[in-house]
Amino acid sequence: MKTIQPRMKNPAMLIPDAMQPLMAFVAAVRKSGVSQRTLDLVHLRASQINGCSVCVDMGCRELKKAGETDERLFSVAAWREAPYFTEAERAALALAEAVTRLSDQSDPVPEEVWNAAALHYDEKTLAALILWIATTNLFNRVNASTKQVAGEQPWSRR
Repeated sequence: MKTIQPRMKNPAMLIPDAMQPLMAFVAAVRKSGVSQRTLDLVHLRASQINGCSVCVDMGCRELKKAGETDERLFSVAAWREAPYFTEAERAALALAEAVTRLSDQSDPVPEEVWNAAALHYDEKTLAALILWIATTNLFNRVNASTKQVAGEQPWSRR
């Protein structure tokens, strides 16, 4: 096994009072009406795209703890080709990919992606999905840029 060392302590832990409002924000979004399972799948997919080992590790563990099947966990990265996801989950995963990869397309969130999500989520739950994806991207960028180590975060639940 490769030994990985973080570049620094987690920035959210170094700045006094930074983590508490982030966790309050996460808690507020969780109360939005979007299922926790969908939020966790979206978190996992964005984290895979961003190469955030901390969030991929934590996301898989949380989903598994919540009873997620191995088939679905193994297939999140290839959700388009896998039969294991509902249409609502597919719409949320497509939205997660588009919002995470804003610079990859001339139209960052194409109408077809938005409209598919809008078929399954109302304005409040769409807002929650967007905020969840943005927050996931925040955590991914903090963790990946500072090379945080999976399983070693203070909030990791092993």
